[in-house]
Amino acid sequence: MAVIAIIGAIAAVVIILVIVASIYCTMSPKTKANADILPTETFEAYENPIWKKTEVEHRESLESLANIAQSLKVYNFIELQYATDEFSTSSLISGTVYRGKMNGELAAIKKTKQDMSKEVNSLAKVSHFNIIQVLGVCFNDGYWYLVYEYASNGPLNDWIFSTNPNVKFLSWTQRVQIVLDVARGLNYIHSYNSPPYVCRDVKIGKILLDSNFRAKISNFSPVKSAEGQKSRVLSEKVYLSPEYRDKGHVSPKLDVYAFGILMLEVVSGQRFDVLHEKSNGKISEILVGVDTEERERKRLRSLVDRALKENYPTESAISIARLIKFCLNGDPSSRPDMDEVVKSLSKVLNSSMTWESSI
Repeated sequence: MAVIAIIGAIAAVVIILVIVASIYCTMSPKTKANADILPTETFEAYENPIWKKTEVEHRESLESLANIAQSLKVYNFIELQYATDEFSTSSLISGTVYRGKMNGELAAIKKTKQDMSKEVNSLAKVSHFNIIQVLGVCFNDGYWYLVYEYASNGPLNDWIFSTNPNVKFLSWTQRVQIVLDVARGLNYIHSYNSPPYVCRDVKIGKILLDSNFRAKISNFSPVKSAEGQKSRVLSEKVYLSPEYRDKGHVSPKLDVYAFGILMLEVVSGQRFDVLHEKSNGKISEILVGVDTEERERKRLRSLVDRALKENYPTESAISIARLIKFCLNGDPSSRPDMDEVVKSLSKVLNSSMTWESSI
């Protein structure tokens, strides 16, 4: 009986091997290639000869990827293809960012040719509710793929500059909550490292809204600040602080200035470049005289988004206008720190919520 059992087991193994061999032989060349290059969790697949050319060209990137695996999930390319339906146009959000489903949850997947190894290593250490979280990364055929948490309500500018406020509309209190969220994210960026990191590209199109309309800073590319440091900033010239335009200096006060512009756009419902043109480049004049409730009712009507139909507390609107003015001060040393901005906006939000609950 034992002999028969052994013979039966051997026969079963032989049959399985024959089946596997048959399946492999009938695979398409494309499928075989995918099977051959599928990376493993231990990165042993990079030793495969198929990867040799890429390994030579991107040795540093691959070494960084191995380091990144210690703090971030490293996806294989097959997973990303499956999540995005082969990166189909139906999955495209904008540019080279795709919507995908990872582990049953929606995610945003960004494809880039740029070497992201250093940036990803920095982003892996960033953890804050108001900054879009990097969930994982993939490197394939010379491209980096970053997997981010998904913000279902999209970019803030789609809501603020909507041509149909009946479909996309944000109340006064929602707007205050959003700018406070952004301020908290920037305060974290400025304070969690020494010397502080600078966001460099604070603008309304880079702020994403989740399902509860809470704001999150996206595309954060960490750059350390230093006295007198010069660094490339991504924003258009009209959005840049005077000290950067004149001398190329980068500091947290650069972000404060840009945040003042963002607040102005959120409150007014108008793009900053349009306001800049209307005021002949003298934005401060729009905010002149914002001091007393009695004097400023008329001025606030011209400043605050008409889509709100004056449904906002005047005192809170004046406080926001004053804060915008401080943030846009030409002298960086006279601008508030983001910590001060957070405290001021927290008070405005509390008073706005009290007002909203009373109407």
